[in-house]
Amino acid sequence: MAQDHLAASSPLAEHARLAAFAGEWNGEEVVFPSRWTEGGPATSHVVAHMDLNGFYLIQDSVQMRDGKQIFATHGIFTYDRDDRSYKLFWYDSLGYTPPSPASGGWVGKTLTLVRGSLRGNARHVYEIINEDSYSLKIQFSPDAEGWADVLTGVYRRIH
Repeated sequence: MAQDHLAASSPLAEHARLAAFAGEWNGEEVVFPSRWTEGGPATSHVVAHMDLNGFYLIQDSVQMRDGKQIFATHGIFTYDRDDRSYKLFWYDSLGYTPPSPASGGWVGKTLTLVRGSLRGNARHVYEIINEDSYSLKIQFSPDAEGWADVLTGVYRRIH
């Protein structure tokens, strides 16, 4: 009997680790002044779930300032078993199409993902505080050496 080459493989423990970010979250953020926006406090509502047979974490967020939506994101996280790294496909309301996903890995409870483009480099640092909270730091660098904060936030699970 011929082997079914379309049969789905099973997610790995590395995929399952992303489930730590699944759920509904409220975030308190600090947005730093940049070429994209003024600085100041913001709040975010994040909804994330594991999907597609457990291979992907799909995350949507809406950021509010002064009672208005000012920014939104759609992120797709996965583990690439070929190059043994985590990937983040990031889309946001600024409308830039990333040339490639951010890539990186875990060190302890911290997942760091870096991507480059013609505009510069972005680094996303997610740290699990406990099962009901995590922090995020997004940084920018023109040369991937000197990093400046773009956003920091702490997100608490909504029960």
